[in-house]
Amino acid sequence: MGTAGKRGAHARQASAVRLRIERLTREIAKFGAVGGAGLLVNLITFNLVRSTTDLQVVRASVIATVVAIVSNYIGFRYFTYRDRDKSGRTRELTLFVLFSAIGLVIENGILFAATYGLGFDSPLASNVFKFVGIGIATLFRFWSYRTWVFRVAAVHVPVPHAESFLGTPPPHLEEDRPPAQSFRQIQRTR
Repeated sequence: MGTAGKRGAHARQASAVRLRIERLTREIAKFGAVGGAGLLVNLITFNLVRSTTDLQVVRASVIATVVAIVSNYIGFRYFTYRDRDKSGRTRELTLFVLFSAIGLVIENGILFAATYGLGFDSPLASNVFKFVGIGIATLFRFWSYRTWVFRVAAVHVPVPHAESFLGTPPPHLEEDRPPAQSFRQIQRTR
């Protein structure tokens, strides 16, 4: 392979890396948009429950987190990960609830430690530690949702020489050039 072939292979690798980075960036932006809406739902519900009821801080926070989890599932399934595999909804929902519950424990565990362990019980301190807990739980949720819950649908790779059972190919398909070069020529003529 000459230097032109090496440059072509390097360009394909670079464009593949760039494509993966662009996809990840779009995914993070969509996850952030849904997460931002969930953050607002969480904090508004938390402060509303806290100011209108006599519930303790962490109980009000758990209620708010559950409301945000429900709204986030809708956003993730129908916006962020709408192109992902939809074949196993029961499995998806079960894993989503499991990982969301772990995130709930992370988020509210931080609030619990700050409120009852460190004595930060003012409304401002509660909101700050709830926000910190949401941030840390979000990192866990992003990893777990994209890895386990909303998985990429399997790509079906064609089997090389699958048409061999058909017999001898027609003469116009028997060229010396590999199919990729023929395809590129067709693309250039358009």
